[in-house]
Amino acid sequence: MAGTNHNGKRPNDSGGGKPSLRFTIPSEYAAGRDVQKQILDGVAANGFNDQSTFAIKLALEEALINAIKHGNKLDPKKTVKIAAKVTPKVCEIEIEDQGPGFSRSDVPDPTLEENIEKCSGRGILLIEAYMDKAKWDLGGRRLKMSKKNAPGK
Repeated sequence: MAGTNHNGKRPNDSGGGKPSLRFTIPSEYAAGRDVQKQILDGVAANGFNDQSTFAIKLALEEALINAIKHGNKLDPKKTVKIAAKVTPKVCEIEIEDQGPGFSRSDVPDPTLEENIEKCSGRGILLIEAYMDKAKWDLGGRRLKMSKKNAPGK
């Protein structure tokens, strides 16, 4: 259903010439992959270089998995809201789940020796490493992240 969200509606235009995609999806990985494809199609259409595209793809995948798995605990009654604005200069993505939230400072650093064997925290680390900005709010239920395009790199 390219160009539409899971409610069958066309993506919104936020005005100011910035295209805006808005989705509300069930807590299912397949729905997240569909959203990821549509956002990445926008990234490609706006001429993002390979490095920026890879960074957005990785961070978006990690953020969607975190929202579906850790936030909503795969609860089919809960949804994930996604909003994205992609221009030739920047990709801005907002992902919000209906889970209990978390405190970023409570997530163990996966690079520390005592945490190397643990599976938690790696997605957050990747998001923060690959995106230019990553900020959690609403008690950890919403992530706002952005990546600038650096043409020619």
